[in-house]
Amino acid sequence: MKVQTRRIVSIHKAPVCMHSRANTPFHRQQGVALISAMLVVTLVATLASVALWQQWRHVEVESAERQRIQSSWLLSGAFDWTRLILREDALAGVAGASLTSGSGQVSATGGIDHLGEPWALPLKEAKLSTFLAQDQQLREGDPEVFLSGQVTDAQSRINLSQWVEPNDAKGQARLSPTMQLRMSRLFGVLGLPGTELETLSQAWLVATQAARSRSASVGSERPSDASNASNASIASALLPLQTGQLQWLGIRAETVAALAPFVTILPESTPVNLNTASAEVIYASVAGLDLSSAQKFVQARGQSHFDNLTDTAKALGVKSLDTGQFSVSSRYFEVWGRLRLEDRTQEETALIFRDAGNTRLVWRQKIAGILPPANQESLLQSKKL
Repeated sequence: MKVQTRRIVSIHKAPVCMHSRANTPFHRQQGVALISAMLVVTLVATLASVALWQQWRHVEVESAERQRIQSSWLLSGAFDWTRLILREDALAGVAGASLTSGSGQVSATGGIDHLGEPWALPLKEAKLSTFLAQDQQLREGDPEVFLSGQVTDAQSRINLSQWVEPNDAKGQARLSPTMQLRMSRLFGVLGLPGTELETLSQAWLVATQAARSRSASVGSERPSDASNASNASIASALLPLQTGQLQWLGIRAETVAALAPFVTILPESTPVNLNTASAEVIYASVAGLDLSSAQKFVQARGQSHFDNLTDTAKALGVKSLDTGQFSVSSRYFEVWGRLRLEDRTQEETALIFRDAGNTRLVWRQKIAGILPPANQESLLQSKKL
């Protein structure tokens, strides 16, 4: 019995001895050192990760900026190429129509413009290398570049710049009755609410008046007129220069999108080119014409374009056409270009002015998330067909 008691006591004493050894100062220092080492390793790993991320980010930003600049230069070349095509078209049209004078001066109209000409053909996405000479091909390892684009006759649309008539003797401006009728018919055929037409017309009138006042006051402002000049400057800045900016004047984005294929904003008053205008624009522009007649005219025009307004009036079934309101040639063209470089895409649009054999860039803007311009053919016509 005594031997068994001693064995039990020794068994109970063993855990107490082990517990006391684990709490010695030496073992506590080892635990602190291990935790410190883990913290140092974690901190170093975090700093290394941050440095690598920042380096990767700088590389990505530099790469994106380089591709953006390259894309911009390539699109600049595409726009210059478009200007060359339009210039050659004007010279060819003048030569074919014998519109040169005895002194050799080129007519300002530049011949006839219609949808059967080379500039009107859209460029579907194609490799840029297909347009380069054999000795200018891309080197091995260079990224492939794809280009697409389209040229649209800006005068195939209703020009909102002539919505407001010139100021009268009292310096007051008013909406053009002709343009008001056009826009009313256009809103009607597109199924847009008349309240937005009223909003747009009044806002356009106010913005135009402010812009004219600002232009007249430049260089003649007195110190006492500083506040008025500032207000006029702010108001004139609201006058849209492009159709996408019409939303500034208080109409919905859906309305702007519906109007975009049929209206434009040009630096000056321009006639509507009946060789390129859609059925909706022709219906809205020619008073007394119904939509079905406009659609038939567009179909007939597809077989053969018109060389003068006399034949055009006969095809439309009207007595005559005002040469100040209608034409068969154009001077303003809108260009849309899209360039894809690896996984990045850049789209830009530009307005080109052509005066006989000379062309110049009026404006150029980068766009994002915008579809290519609608085809010249009527949207309503395609729906009905």
